[in-house]
Amino acid sequence: MGAIRVESDLDEAVAVFTELRPRLFGIAYRMLGSAAEAEDLVQDVWLRWQAYDRSTVTNPGAFLATTTTRLAINALQSARARRETYIGPWLPEPVDTSADPSLGAERGEALELAVLILMESLTPQERAAYVLREAFDYPYSQIAEILQSSEPAVRQLVSRARKHLAGQRRTPVSSAETKRLLTAFLAAARSGDLAALESLFAADVISYADGGGGRGASRIPVVGLERVAKYLRAFADRFWIGVDVAWTSVNGQPAALLSRDGTVFAVLAVTASTEGIDQLLWVMNPAKLTGVSAPR
Repeated sequence: MGAIRVESDLDEAVAVFTELRPRLFGIAYRMLGSAAEAEDLVQDVWLRWQAYDRSTVTNPGAFLATTTTRLAINALQSARARRETYIGPWLPEPVDTSADPSLGAERGEALELAVLILMESLTPQERAAYVLREAFDYPYSQIAEILQSSEPAVRQLVSRARKHLAGQRRTPVSSAETKRLLTAFLAAARSGDLAALESLFAADVISYADGGGGRGASRIPVVGLERVAKYLRAFADRFWIGVDVAWTSVNGQPAALLSRDGTVFAVLAVTASTEGIDQLLWVMNPAKLTGVSAPR
């Protein structure tokens, strides 16, 4: 009978964790900006849940969210140390959101690549408070428990994070307009049409290419309308040979998958405002492309 009870208890633990897993991954991914690191962290949460005295847990969802958030805060601190030695610009690892646009959250907040980049400058506590509030709509009282803080302090963390992100970012255009601009950019980039490229860019446009030190990606950001346009024109003849483009949804926004011979070698996304394309985000590090694949 004891063995049956243990097996039944473990089955229930598996069922609870499986139901909550998308949310736990969504928290971990927004905290770390890396799907691979988020997967590892969620696996660690499962091992802790499996070994824990679950009879003492009255609210499994709160327990697992707390465990995930606290582990993510610790993981973020070590991840930032590693990123200081990263070769070239570091961009978040893109995730396919075609099936789950909000990635396990109440809302799709704190998910766009541009927002994840901005959140890198928040403190781990600010980032956690912002993610839990804006994406998952946790009440301030529960966030305070998770962060072992007071409710007024958590409100201040969220407020500071909101102000920082709002101050660093122009008002974005709609997804439809983003896709229109990205489509126009692809056509202009393929042809090396300098005038067409310049007409799409904001004056202070920045092109970031995350190649992880590999060949074919600039190791420094390219900044400014004329400089970015001329840079893209310079390698248009070589870069676009044999390239197929497919559309997907990455981090809740339209993105282009660039592939050769059926193998994706880059994910291209843009951030845009009424001034035009503000950022070109080229994710080319092969280690960050495992979660995307070209349509068959």
